[in-house]
Amino acid sequence: QVQLVESGGGLVQAGGSLRLSCAASGSIFSINAMGWYRQAPGKQREMVATITSGGSTNYADSVKGRFTISRDNAKNTVYLQMNGLKAEDTTVYYCNAEMNRRYGSTSWSEHYWGQGTLVTVSS
Repeated sequence: QVQLVESGGGLVQAGGSLRLSCAASGSIFSINAMGWYRQAPGKQREMVATITSGGSTNYADSVKGRFTISRDNAKNTVYLQMNGLKAEDTTVYYCNAEMNRRYGSTSWSEHYWGQGTLVTVSS
């Protein structure tokens, strides 16, 4: 079993900053990509930022230049530094981890999600 525990959400004024953290624990063999997603009520979950084990990053256009994703592979932890927060960034943020599994000659990937952390930006 794998657990992803997020922290760092909260209430901040527009223009402010928050840093989200997500630590993976449990039966971890190999983590490939990690990322942050968000989902507003009544909307589909959307990708915010992802980072591979090698450090390659990808961002949603709406957060480019404001958010920075990073990870500490030794700690199985991914971070999201959010600067210049806007009211439209208000929602629940979820951590995701893609893990590689192998049994004999068979390999596959599994995705895990955190419980979500609420970010509220007041205007």
